[in-house]
Amino acid sequence: MLPKKLQNKLQSRIQDNAFRQLGKPNSLVDFSSNDYLGFSRSKAIFEKAHHSTIDHNLIQNGATGSRLLSGNHSLYTQVEQHISTFHNAESTLIFNSGYDANLGFFSCVPQRNDTILYDEFCHASIRDGIKMSNAKAYKFKHNDLGDLTHQLSLRAASKNELDDIYIITESVFSMDGDSPDLKTLTAICKKHKGNLIIDEAHAIGIFGRNGDGLVSELHLEDSVFARIITFGKALGCHGAAILGSTDLRDYLINFSRPFIYTTALPPHSLATIKVAYNKLVIQSDSEESQLNNLQQNIQFFKSEIKRLQLQQLFSDSDSAIQCYILSGTNLVKHISEALKKEGFDVKPILSPTVPKGKERLRFCLHSYNTPQEITKVLELLTTFTV
Repeated sequence: MLPKKLQNKLQSRIQDNAFRQLGKPNSLVDFSSNDYLGFSRSKAIFEKAHHSTIDHNLIQNGATGSRLLSGNHSLYTQVEQHISTFHNAESTLIFNSGYDANLGFFSCVPQRNDTILYDEFCHASIRDGIKMSNAKAYKFKHNDLGDLTHQLSLRAASKNELDDIYIITESVFSMDGDSPDLKTLTAICKKHKGNLIIDEAHAIGIFGRNGDGLVSELHLEDSVFARIITFGKALGCHGAAILGSTDLRDYLINFSRPFIYTTALPPHSLATIKVAYNKLVIQSDSEESQLNNLQQNIQFFKSEIKRLQLQQLFSDSDSAIQCYILSGTNLVKHISEALKKEGFDVKPILSPTVPKGKERLRFCLHSYNTPQEITKVLELLTTFTV
């Protein structure tokens, strides 16, 4: 039987109407998944990845062990080199997921007496990793570089010569879809000798040349200590990677516990990552590409928001994530269910994932959404909320 304390916590979730349950497959119009370019449903990617494992004589279902034991099959070297070249990075280390990568990095890189300054809206995986480190951590106001500068000035006075400062943000925030001023941020970090880490999970595949991210689009690769990228969103597959120096890669291999003690990804996962990257390059020259379709849908969605006079409640975002912010769990869940009955899958985002009073409907846009679907779901939204 579940201990009483745990029962009470579950009961509290139920009373707050915030009880989580696993979803079921559906045929609704997709405004909820992270499959921004439709790569996860691409038959061509699936078949090319399958044939790639056969061509490399890697017909096996699992990796058989961690990469430090028996799981470091030959595709790892190829794919990591491919990713490094694509993102203009010195080195790459693949992890099993974005959560693993953030946990693995932040739990072992910042040391005792180091200082971590992180955006208050950073992903849970970043904050969980920070909690596992021995460094002192402080959050700064969301995308507020003035507050960050103030905090850096405060810490500088007590900083020992051997102590480091780590500044953490995301290039596209998962719950708001907005971005920090990365050029100004890198200048601030350089001035205060801070190590900048940027999570690019929701930028890869969408921003930059061929979808290589906002850091590359702004030519800031040399100003960033580490980039965390994931493959489970726009690339439609699985896994993640940390981009940085060769020395950082060696350090993570030796000290990152989520890397050391995890069974490696199987060959087919690595083959899928490589094929997805190749597809990003191939589609970049096509006016009918998934990326071009996605960008058009983002602009059309924003124009429809203005036409329907909904912009005051939507977050300011140029990304595939568009959020309609409301106050109250019951209201957000009610509207989500009403849209579901009309055939649209739009997920409610509730506290504690977002701050209480900032609950929202999160619209994830895709290359395969049609203008008619976008207009219909937003017109329905006006009937439920305006």
